[in-house]
Amino acid sequence: MDQETLGAYDREAKQFADDWHEQPSPDDLYALLQRYFSPGLTADVGCGSGREVAWLQANGFDAVGYDPSLGLLQRARERYPALRFAQAALPELEDVPSGQFRNVLCETVIMHLEPVLIAPAVRRLLDILMPGGTLFLSWRVTEGASLRDAHRRLYTAFDPGLVLDACLGNEVLLDERNVNRSSGKAVHRLVVRKPAMGE
Repeated sequence: MDQETLGAYDREAKQFADDWHEQPSPDDLYALLQRYFSPGLTADVGCGSGREVAWLQANGFDAVGYDPSLGLLQRARERYPALRFAQAALPELEDVPSGQFRNVLCETVIMHLEPVLIAPAVRRLLDILMPGGTLFLSWRVTEGASLRDAHRRLYTAFDPGLVLDACLGNEVLLDERNVNRSSGKAVHRLVVRKPAMGE
């Protein structure tokens, strides 16, 4: 995780959490998760203040949220004390077990990584899936050069081929670019299914 970005999330955790929870509900995202995810243990990697973990848990998915920001995890635990959250950062995801999750959600996170770390992060997200599991991955699209916003968060500009190459050997079920209804920002979305045992 980019350290300036992580510092921004730690320093301004309340502001970011309040903003996310005040945004319109991301019903387009939820419709895709209902379409592609199967009931079972589900990881939200980069869970922030826990909004999607709460939705997953309420909609039949046994969810756990991971985030590198202790500030955001504190906000998540305050809002949702009955839900499970733990600290972990891409690309390593230390202490997150391999091959254990039926579904993995990683919503608008990897653009905060330097380009050299994007492919390893995607491979690690696939690694924590069980055979036959599904990864939902999205990122904010930055045109031209990488940039930092007013909070000093990194938004990396990169070729989507970096992600697709890291997914080779897995089935791409969805590959689209559109505007996120909640944030109003351009996003690229992928849904990838890991081969089942024997495939």
